[in-house]
Amino acid sequence: MFEKLLVANRGEIAVRVMQACEELGIETVAVYSDADRSAGHVTYADEAYNIGPAPASRSYLDGDAIIEVADRAGADAIHPGYGFLAENAGFASAVEDAEGITWVGPPSDAMTALGEKTNARRILQAADVPVVPGTTEPVESAGEVRELGAKFGYPVAIKAEGGGGGRGMKIVRDDDEVDDALESAKREGEAYFDNDSVYVEKFLENPKHVEVQILADEHGTALHLGERDCSLQRRHQKVIEEAPSPALDADLREAIGDAARRGVQEAGYTNAGTVEFLVENGEFYFMEVNTRIQVEHTVSEEVTGIDIVREQLRIAAGEELPYSQDDVELDGHAMEFRINAENPADGFAPTPGTLTTYDPPSGLGVRIDDAISRGDEIAGDYDSMIAKLIVRAPTRERCLERSRRALVHFDVGVETTVPFHRLMLTDDTFRAGEHTTNYLDETVSEDDLAAAVERWSTAVDDDGGTAGGATNDLVVEVDGRRFDVAVTGELSRGASSASETGDETTSTTSSTGGTGAGADQVTASDAITAEMQGTVLSVNVEPGDNVARGEVVCVLEAMKMENDVVAPAAGTVSDVAVTDGESVDMGDPLVVLEES
Repeated sequence: MFEKLLVANRGEIAVRVMQACEELGIETVAVYSDADRSAGHVTYADEAYNIGPAPASRSYLDGDAIIEVADRAGADAIHPGYGFLAENAGFASAVEDAEGITWVGPPSDAMTALGEKTNARRILQAADVPVVPGTTEPVESAGEVRELGAKFGYPVAIKAEGGGGGRGMKIVRDDDEVDDALESAKREGEAYFDNDSVYVEKFLENPKHVEVQILADEHGTALHLGERDCSLQRRHQKVIEEAPSPALDADLREAIGDAARRGVQEAGYTNAGTVEFLVENGEFYFMEVNTRIQVEHTVSEEVTGIDIVREQLRIAAGEELPYSQDDVELDGHAMEFRINAENPADGFAPTPGTLTTYDPPSGLGVRIDDAISRGDEIAGDYDSMIAKLIVRAPTRERCLERSRRALVHFDVGVETTVPFHRLMLTDDTFRAGEHTTNYLDETVSEDDLAAAVERWSTAVDDDGGTAGGATNDLVVEVDGRRFDVAVTGELSRGASSASETGDETTSTTSSTGGTGAGADQVTASDAITAEMQGTVLSVNVEPGDNVARGEVVCVLEAMKMENDVVAPAAGTVSDVAVTDGESVDMGDPLVVLEES
């Protein structure tokens, strides 16, 4: 077994890996950016090393710096977690080539073979696994996409070859949408995965998203640990996952599990991985392989009792899996709720801020995976997920009720997805397990989300009250009984609105166009300003352009979300204050608009 392991990641997954190492007697090394000097994974590790500035491209994505730190620290293994370099075959190969360091993951050649989605489709087809109709070679032009739209029938999906988690995927419903969708998919593929190659496949309208957890060692054993249902998605991003899937019967469960095993064996795959499928009308189709640990691996652990990260380490050390497929049994039901720093009432816009309050739930069947504590700063540099709530119970019905109880007691001082999750637990379709991948985007209204946040938000404003109004929390006793009382008064001192003061500066709402920006843009001196810290992915206008209200003027990436910044009113662009690739802070001017 290894003596010292470096975790090439941050946050809760870094802590999760370190916990498994601690149980195995392995010392741990953390790496951190300037923004993460006091982060939870840094304090948990035995040693920690700075690897650069806040931008991930200059820290967590700097493979050379990470390997150099591993050598300096005397680490004999590197675990990549998920995200960042986890599916970067080039980084895996560099670790494999580094003297005295073991890569905790699948072989780099298997990562290369399965990481390119078109090649993965060919491999799975060779293993007699059904795939969604589509291309087995990258597409280069909008004309090719239109030809495929005519061949398969719209809608089709343009997908980045290196993509995952919905990033780099664009749905096209007619010829007119092809050009913009192709450009956007290629741009996201380049930005997130350093690969702008894309492919096209038929888009299934109402599928379930079902994935199979795989463990395979170097001694010929390949196991599946049952399936997870990840169908509840917002803009192709998973929000609630569960195991097992309520949509599969015993026969379909066995067939899909065996297909996943055949696929990874065909690819010569070892270590942990996930084979993802779409299920519709009793049929399943291969979608992609994730060559890493998944965010939602937790629910598979809860229903099988198998520590997947521990087994990753043992496999990488050359040990044999201590189970056969017959030993793997699913017991009970588990759900994972991603607690993201996002405001559901504002298009799920990121909500960076200070955790003036952080009090997660506990109790029977409740697990919290996190790396934060009260007082920590949730910055806009990285992914918006701040914690994972995992709930287990003997049945799905009891799991739903236990989840409701846990979410009631999850108190976080910034706006999060907790109100959204509580809303879902009252939703008849979700409770029945009948939701599909497009259910959220098509049926959950903005009014429902706003009402959920109004009712269940625990965010704290700058005055110490809950967001949405100035309040004071008091404790009183009446006849010996204790009461918590929230007193709502006037607007807090110094607060005023433009309508009250007569000031011509107004607050205008930006339309998200379905990408998640959604927060108010403040027009100060006619400038459209950044509502969050982020990076400018593209500028769509130049001085002299006439723009319509709601037209996209630039695209801002923040917390791994691509956000359209739109014109709050029709006008003429008088100045563009930013360029592609530039980092901006909240309130920085982006585009100056003279309203017509």
